[in-house]
Amino acid sequence: MPVTGPDFLSLQARDLAASQAFYENYLGLVRSPAGPPHAVVFQTTPIAFALRDIAPGTDLTDVAQPGIGAAIWLHATDVQAIHDRLVADGHTIVADPIDGPFGRTFTFSDPDGYRITLHDQT
Repeated sequence: MPVTGPDFLSLQARDLAASQAFYENYLGLVRSPAGPPHAVVFQTTPIAFALRDIAPGTDLTDVAQPGIGAAIWLHATDVQAIHDRLVADGHTIVADPIDGPFGRTFTFSDPDGYRITLHDQT
C-alpha cells in the first residue's frame, strides 16, 4: 500500500509550557484533550500538529535553527494580524509578508528557532 500523505507533525520543544503558550497566544491554537503527557497536541485539521518534550538522545542546546532543511507551513485566516502581533512583541520575522501563489505569506522563528511559514490561501 502506498503512503497517502502527511498525517502528523510534531516539533520538539526545549520548554514545552513556554512553546505551548506561544502557539496558543500568537497563533490561536487550541490544545486537544488527546495526547500523551510528554506532548501538547493541538486541534488542527487536516493534519495534527503537536509540540513534545525533547526526545531521549536529542540535544537542542546549541542548535540555533532546529529542523533546518524542513519547510513547515501552517494555514492561517489572518496572516497579517499574526505577523503584526509577533513584530509588536519583538519576535523574529525571518521573511516579511508577501502576496504570492499561497496568498499572504511570511516566516517567523518560534521560541526554539524553528522557522514557521504562515499563509492564508488554501
